[in-house]
Amino acid sequence: MKQHRFGKTPFTVSDIGFGAWQIGSAWGDVSEVDGRAALNAALDAGMTFIDTADVYGDGRSERIIAEVLKARGDPRPMVATKAGRRLDPHTADGYNRKNLEAFIDRSLKNLAVDSLDLVQLHCPPTEALYRPELFATLDDIKKTGKIRDYGVSVEKVEEALKAIEFPGVVSIQIIYNIFRQRPADLFFKEAKRRNVAVIARVPLASGLLTGKINRDTTFAADDHRNFNRHGEAFDVGETFAGVPLEMGFQAVEELRKLVPQGARMAQFALRWILMNEAVTVVIPGARNAEQAKANAAAADLAPLPAETMAAARGIYDRLIAPHVHQRW
Repeated sequence: MKQHRFGKTPFTVSDIGFGAWQIGSAWGDVSEVDGRAALNAALDAGMTFIDTADVYGDGRSERIIAEVLKARGDPRPMVATKAGRRLDPHTADGYNRKNLEAFIDRSLKNLAVDSLDLVQLHCPPTEALYRPELFATLDDIKKTGKIRDYGVSVEKVEEALKAIEFPGVVSIQIIYNIFRQRPADLFFKEAKRRNVAVIARVPLASGLLTGKINRDTTFAADDHRNFNRHGEAFDVGETFAGVPLEMGFQAVEELRKLVPQGARMAQFALRWILMNEAVTVVIPGARNAEQAKANAAAADLAPLPAETMAAARGIYDRLIAPHVHQRW
């Protein structure tokens, strides 16, 4: 698996990493045994980047990661976590030093480390990104040694462009997949110019781009694909990438024709993301070891032909873009 320098940091990371939301919460029943197996399989396959958050299972995801990494020993992968969504209410004013340090201290304990490799503001209100004092606070916390670097996870391209105006921001995490192509229009160019790492999340559109979900699929009560279908709990763009399901199913059927022989549709979707050199790491989740191994194997697919990329863009422009492109 290819390794890339993670922006301005000293870390190098694999082009496919491990998204640890699924082993924390909000994806139905994923046992800790399966969660540990999935993470071990990902690391065995060469993944050197893990993305988590303090709210994934109220710290469960972070604690599983700590247990697995302790058992494995060195070398350690880069571990990125997030802070801010524990705020209630989730307001810009809540992003202050007292709260952020409390969140960071909690993650330090959960991950059993003395310093966090990367802490990301967890989709803060847009207003927070217009407060220089917030980033000055993060600079001050960095000086204490509790964090090595910081970045921002965002919902919108405009938020990403604003965040990277601050020189201390080393990374942006943003939704990017075949159904959410807008980041490539302007943001990726600017991120590359500033040497800001790009973490592509929701790469499989909450499973839509695996081709395994259909009109008869049901989801558990505690699965966000059930309870956040219309944005009831958090931004609707985090669930199925904000794509109306019926339109998504239609697009998936057309995309199936583009999948290389011998590859799974999910692997095709991940390889599509890696075709853009501005992407530092893509972070699919996995419920078990088999899914983790299959995700890693996507890195071995040959580059997609230009005609395939053009066809995928055509499907997006015709069926998906009218519903999502200007929204995020």
